[in-house]
Amino acid sequence: MTDPGGRFAGHDPRQGADTAGTPWRGRTLQSTGFDDDTGQADPALLAALDHPEAETALVAAVARARLLVPVVAVAGEQVATEAGPPADAGGDMAAVTLSAPDGTRALPVFSSLAALRAWDPQARPVPVPAWRAAQAALQEECTVLLLDLPAAQGSPSATLRESMVRALAEDRPWRPAHQDDHVQRAVADAVASEPAVAGHALDAGPGGALRITLALVPGLQRAARQQVVQRVGERLAADVEARARLDAVTVALRRTD
Repeated sequence: MTDPGGRFAGHDPRQGADTAGTPWRGRTLQSTGFDDDTGQADPALLAALDHPEAETALVAAVARARLLVPVVAVAGEQVATEAGPPADAGGDMAAVTLSAPDGTRALPVFSSLAALRAWDPQARPVPVPAWRAAQAALQEECTVLLLDLPAAQGSPSATLRESMVRALAEDRPWRPAHQDDHVQRAVADAVASEPAVAGHALDAGPGGALRITLALVPGLQRAARQQVVQRVGERLAADVEARARLDAVTVALRRTD
């Protein structure tokens, strides 16, 4: 193999060392764990992608699957040339992150080599378990995983919200917030010291939000009701583990008879 840039001129790998002078002898190449990977999608994951509304099953299928994280070439420092435009002195590979207009950052991941190539034929696939992809997303300040970005209208894809990403990163099962044991306890604790709350109920709100319905005793003025909601929200926000399992919270009020 030639070295057009001349960076390794004079290096002969047959002399027993790499370009930094480190000997080849004694080195051990560690397996990635995907030595026999053909680039095909996990059939269970494909089946789950056909029913993205079944979110618990979808996240469970993602957790068991191998994902492909795309990396792309990034130009390095540019140097001046005697004639023509500046030239790149080097380059690097970097993971792709995407930003929405509201500032939300997302990491795209793919179930198969075909899905990745349909999105970007130039991207290099890096196979990783789902928990590692989720940890990489959080390290890049991405709160969303975009699974199999649609290359064509109608192609199956899924958006994994922050609570799902954090569950994958921690290698724990994900449950909708209203069915999550820790969230249920956190809400119960948050309303326990409110004498104006006669009862509460949890269910699924829009967009994956947790909807908390508070049953209030009769006779409370509007300001008092608002203060109850504020205190409950503050106590819930103080529970770090509960926050990691919530994507959003809405509160509804009803009076007891």
